[in-house]
Amino acid sequence: MIRTPSIAFLISVALGLSVPGCQPAAPTGTAPPATVAVDAHDHEDHGHPSEGPHHGVLVELGSDEYHAEVVHDDASGSVTVYLLDSSAKNSVSTEATEIAINIKHGETPEQFKLPAISQPGDTAGKSSMFSLTSQELAEHLHEPASAARLSITINETPYSGAIPHEGHAGHDHGHSHK
Repeated sequence: MIRTPSIAFLISVALGLSVPGCQPAAPTGTAPPATVAVDAHDHEDHGHPSEGPHHGVLVELGSDEYHAEVVHDDASGSVTVYLLDSSAKNSVSTEATEIAINIKHGETPEQFKLPAISQPGDTAGKSSMFSLTSQELAEHLHEPASAARLSITINETPYSGAIPHEGHAGHDHGHSHK
């Protein structure tokens, strides 16, 4: 006995093939379209850039509540962290007097403390910028085998985030920190 497909089945198949935005898979042996590759954490999807306003790398703090922008200059060894809002565009001040960067390279853990530096626009007793001149820290931020985390307290809540590796290619490390 041969069964013919039901009308409901045929309609569901037809509708499934005509859904807007769905595209059939590329034939075997052809390259996928360039738009298929998506970063696992594309900051543009969250309404903020992938690079901070000072051209540094962004560190997510909390569930996108805040961001820290890490900028370093290899020539001078300066490492500066700017505290930013959830959009990673505007400064946020905190009562914290320092920020810690914890790095593990090989089996050696190290901690670097960056003191607060008050900026124009910061309210009295608060800061949105932290900076330290340390050639060692600047070099560790480039080491592929190192893991760096930034820790800070904002409004009595501790936050921590991984500092992404930033290779030398395609980035000018001589940015001013104005």
